[in-house]
Amino acid sequence: MELFTTYGTILIGLAALFGLFMAWGIGANDVANAMGTSVGSRALTVKQAILIAMVFEFAGAYLAGGEVTSTIRKGIIDAEIFADHPDDLVFGMMSALLAAGIWLAIASANGWPVSTTHSIVGAIVGFAAVGVDVDAVNWGKVGNIVASWVVSPMLAGTLSYLLFRSVQRLILDHDNPFERAKRYVPFYMFLVGFLIAMVTLLKGLKHVLKDHQLALSFGDSLLIALVVGIVVALFGSYLLSRIKRDQSLEGSDRYANVERVFAILMVFTACAMAFAHGSNDVANAVGPLAAVVNVVQSGGSISAKVAMPSWILLVGGLGIVVGLATYGVKVMGTIGRKITELTPSRGFAAELGAAATVVLASGTGLPISTTHTLVGAVLGVGLARGIAALDLRVIGSILTSWVVTLPAGAGLAIVFFYLLRAIFSV
Repeated sequence: MELFTTYGTILIGLAALFGLFMAWGIGANDVANAMGTSVGSRALTVKQAILIAMVFEFAGAYLAGGEVTSTIRKGIIDAEIFADHPDDLVFGMMSALLAAGIWLAIASANGWPVSTTHSIVGAIVGFAAVGVDVDAVNWGKVGNIVASWVVSPMLAGTLSYLLFRSVQRLILDHDNPFERAKRYVPFYMFLVGFLIAMVTLLKGLKHVLKDHQLALSFGDSLLIALVVGIVVALFGSYLLSRIKRDQSLEGSDRYANVERVFAILMVFTACAMAFAHGSNDVANAVGPLAAVVNVVQSGGSISAKVAMPSWILLVGGLGIVVGLATYGVKVMGTIGRKITELTPSRGFAAELGAAATVVLASGTGLPISTTHTLVGAVLGVGLARGIAALDLRVIGSILTSWVVTLPAGAGLAIVFFYLLRAIFSV
């Protein structure tokens, strides 16, 4: 196609720039969600959280981000529709990346934790429905995404509520909380090992295992995760036996020693969730970019699946890291401090509840958003202490931003789609 012969290098360069911008938005918003509970509970400082996320998010994005990805994220539109007009797919994906990146920048500036998946999906729906054909959109898939606004936070909130209530009943609501923590925390360590292994196998390493013909069934993953959970619990029990109670810390807070134990747990959950998140959500930036590169380099041929060059994963990984380091603090503050006051035990319950929700969703096919999951988990922990423990004004602004995400991405993408078509005179 003449367009790709004449402007191919420029189109790929612009797409890479927009993809980097989108990845920056993921780092500024989504990664900050994942680390917010650790920072808000003071288990980690902001600098420590950023350093951990930079290492594990980049490792997840680059090492396990997927050698092959679907041309269209989440099956929202059918790539075959663009067979006669591959230029529309190129302009559409470029406009979707730019639109989603701008919306994430706006949300991050206001401290709103929004879904990066919904941002890019909204943008793709926008350009496809208006620029191509309303019937080009798989509206059933869009309905599933809307359903996830309710499913994600409710499921995660319920699990986190139950987890924290168990911590209260087994450990905190007793005269000797530190001794009871040493007795019952190995059980929570088993859950950490089991759930984080499941998240890593189902999300983080899914693509890597598949590429090496080592694809695991859900049952295989379950068995491996059980073994990991038992090993973690046994090792944790040994470490706990060596921790001595420091009574000087309990002058102003009788739970200070207990929270020390949960703070250590949170570091492990934060590392593993960052790896899983980087491997999974980097596709929101690199998927559309890979589609553009594939179409341009093939001269207009469209495939349902496209190869993922390593330089594209590098763009995604770097963008995520820079986004978190430069602009992640605001959303971290919303998740970690503004919704409800977090301690390491509360933050641990929220993170573990979110991880459990991801595992359940992967096993049952439930539509979820990692962002909505974590927000729901924090709400559940807050509710365990009563409705007064929640800041309802902050929650209201978050819910509004969720509803606005799809139409905002769609509207911006439509504008950029027609703008790009006009610029390149198609």
